[in-house]
Amino acid sequence: MADRSAQARREGSTVGFIPTMGALHEGHLELVRRARGEHGLVVCSVFVNPLQFNNPDDLANYPRQLERDSELLVQAGCDVLFAPVKEELFAGFTPQHYDLGGLDARWEGPSRPGHFQGVVNVVERLFFHVRPDAAYFGEKDRQQLAIIRHVAKALRWPEQIVPCPTVREADGLAMSSRNQRLSPSERRSATVLHRALRKAAELAFQQPVKAVVEAATAVFKEEPGVVLDHFGIAGADDLKPLTDWPAQGDAVALVAAQVGPVRLIDNLTLHRPEDRDR
Repeated sequence: MADRSAQARREGSTVGFIPTMGALHEGHLELVRRARGEHGLVVCSVFVNPLQFNNPDDLANYPRQLERDSELLVQAGCDVLFAPVKEELFAGFTPQHYDLGGLDARWEGPSRPGHFQGVVNVVERLFFHVRPDAAYFGEKDRQQLAIIRHVAKALRWPEQIVPCPTVREADGLAMSSRNQRLSPSERRSATVLHRALRKAAELAFQQPVKAVVEAATAVFKEEPGVVLDHFGIAGADDLKPLTDWPAQGDAVALVAAQVGPVRLIDNLTLHRPEDRDR
């Protein structure tokens, strides 16, 4: 795979890379299209990473549909599909423990111990094999994105980390491969995550942070079958929990909840009222 990237550079091209776990949806394909517009060679990986699953059932039930994924990638403009087996990707490699700057100590971290270490390890291995110039990540996984950017900066990885906006269904639900596992009624209930985020956005910077969190979490009473894990408001860059609104810049609301068999996460940037229409 690295040879293909090297050849592209010899020919004057750059390499854009989209790492995925497959079961592709429009959110993934939008990343491919973004990379297609910015690079001569576009590579997408499909690899269900066992290192980032702390729940064996979640790993076993994660949707896999490589043939369909391949067809979608061709249509979106991907040049190369990299779908390694575990033995190939991790050959001669021992998982490392990375300094995540404390970014894994909150939000998803306590509920998914070891998850982010597994994410960074597989991203490093994928970068090692693909050798991209830039890698594209969706903002739906905001904490993951912050951690990857932190490690890339701290270790001076040469790859540019490119954040891309969350892609949503018409009713606001963030697109996720895990949505496939929701029943029709669970799928309808899952929109409560976005409704709660929108409530926070409506009140942000106008009421105290605590009051905004309380108003947003109250929205979950509309869906008693959805079990809220966390809802909080944090700094937009460091994701540290906020008790007061920042004097400058934006904030972000983050949420995680169990909907039927699936754990869903989402987030939304909170802008000051005077900045919302700019």
